[in-house]
Amino acid sequence: MSPPSAARASPLRWRPTAIGLEVAGAVFVFLAFALRTPVPLFAGLPLLAAPVASALAGARGPGSVDLRWSAEGSGPVVELSGTLTLPPGAPAEGLEVRLDPPSGFEPSAPLRVEHDGATVRFRTRWSVREPTIAVLDPPVVVWRDPLGLVEREVARTGAPLPVERYPPELLRLRATRLERVRMVPGETRSRRRGTHGEFFGLRDADRSDPVRQINWRATARVGRWLANEFELDLTGDLLIVQDTRPTPLGAERDDRLLSIGRAASLGIATSFLREKSRVGYAAFGEFVGTVVPLATGRIQKLRLREAIVATRRSPVAGPGERCAVGLSRFFPRGVTTLVISPAASDPLAELPPYLRRRGWPVVLLSPSPLALPGARPALLPEDEALAHRLERLDRRHRLADLWIHCPVVDWDELWSLEGLSLAFRRPSRRRSV
Repeated sequence: MSPPSAARASPLRWRPTAIGLEVAGAVFVFLAFALRTPVPLFAGLPLLAAPVASALAGARGPGSVDLRWSAEGSGPVVELSGTLTLPPGAPAEGLEVRLDPPSGFEPSAPLRVEHDGATVRFRTRWSVREPTIAVLDPPVVVWRDPLGLVEREVARTGAPLPVERYPPELLRLRATRLERVRMVPGETRSRRRGTHGEFFGLRDADRSDPVRQINWRATARVGRWLANEFELDLTGDLLIVQDTRPTPLGAERDDRLLSIGRAASLGIATSFLREKSRVGYAAFGEFVGTVVPLATGRIQKLRLREAIVATRRSPVAGPGERCAVGLSRFFPRGVTTLVISPAASDPLAELPPYLRRRGWPVVLLSPSPLALPGARPALLPEDEALAHRLERLDRRHRLADLWIHCPVVDWDELWSLEGLSLAFRRPSRRRSV
């Protein structure tokens, strides 16, 4: 999450009503001079003075507000609530909160704003069309005079709000044991010793040991530095490869599929990091761009989050062999590799065959373009079923060429990852889940 930022207050803006009053007042003044009678001035001068008085009142409005807001809910439901705190003595009347949903979010409840002294509370509810990772900008706070003639944006302090929505089946991945643990068959020892896991014993401390690993009671009792040693069950390493290459589907649908893939990447990585597995990440477009080497722990979670959120669609598509060669520079062969790709391009250009030849056991998670709401143009009722069947057959034909290389998960139910759980539990079966 980015640090809190302060938005600068904008100057006063005339609303259309104020401009209309100024024009009407000028017309009355012109009539007074044209007819040489002071009667129209009694109607024109108040119209000219009203916007000026509203502008003077705007200078006494709240100069800044303090924003505190949060997102709650689960699944496709996002409930936003927040509080605006005004400086002492500043009136809360006339404050307006403007919060528009970004792309991928749809309002399901109106925005409710409540004024309580020097505090303004707001609440709304949005729905998410598919799993996503989004960073919501702070709402815009506008002050408007009682007559509604002038307005200006109020400076507010507040940080952007991250919203993450994953399928609930990600929790089941925590019990999954990956197929590969070491590069060479036969070197799959089930346990190792390190700084996390079950307590194993004591050993002499090393200069590189962190402070929290030192056993202070044993050190004081024995008279020399001793450190704890732990024994950890190995579940295997996981490498997540995000395919960011453009497809014939178009830029808009590519961006939506990439957003779904990023949400799946972060959710899956978080699930395996909780089990102390080493997780790595790479994004491939024209070249292997963003790379996070294999590691575990809380710092690795932050690295993965930053890299996944920053992943964007590549304007140029690189060959699959280039991805396999580029990954060999950063990751050892034999690591279980999860490729997240829509698989909508030429099957010969897909990544799994090249990665498998280079020694990576691959599982393909393919977000289906057919699952996107509004992906198909409006058709007649009698043509809808036929179009859906043809699209489904075309996609199954594209994925059929990849079944012989790796397990394929056709992710057509975006709020369920049951197929991926089955693929990880039975990785040797070359079938479409």
